[in-house]
Amino acid sequence: MANKVEYTLEFVVKASPKMLYKFLSTPSGLSEWFADNVNSRGKKFVFIWDGSEETAMLLSKKTDKYIRFKWEEDEDEDSFFEFKLETDELTNDVSLIITDYAEEDEIEESQLLWESQVNSLLHAIGS
Repeated sequence: MANKVEYTLEFVVKASPKMLYKFLSTPSGLSEWFADNVNSRGKKFVFIWDGSEETAMLLSKKTDKYIRFKWEEDEDEDSFFEFKLETDELTNDVSLIITDYAEEDEIEESQLLWESQVNSLLHAIGS
């Protein structure tokens, strides 16, 4: 298996970090834009799309700042996906920074998928 490559995407979001964080860290929030349904028990999150399930473990989080998950099926020990929120001190613009990993020949496809998902998020929050 090829080693995965880290990449990041940044999106400016017209929402407060507090409100946005709920969409990134709770099953109900994630169900609004990321998956058809999300269930969690402790640190285990089950994401459901069109009847198929993927399980991710919550690795770490800091309220209103970031949340990091790791797909259970992913054999690459260093890979994860993370949603990080940063506020520009001058403009007060809030940025959603997504860090993820993909095999080199799949990065562009993965980025397009994230852009589509974030568009669903922006629609869900009315941004």
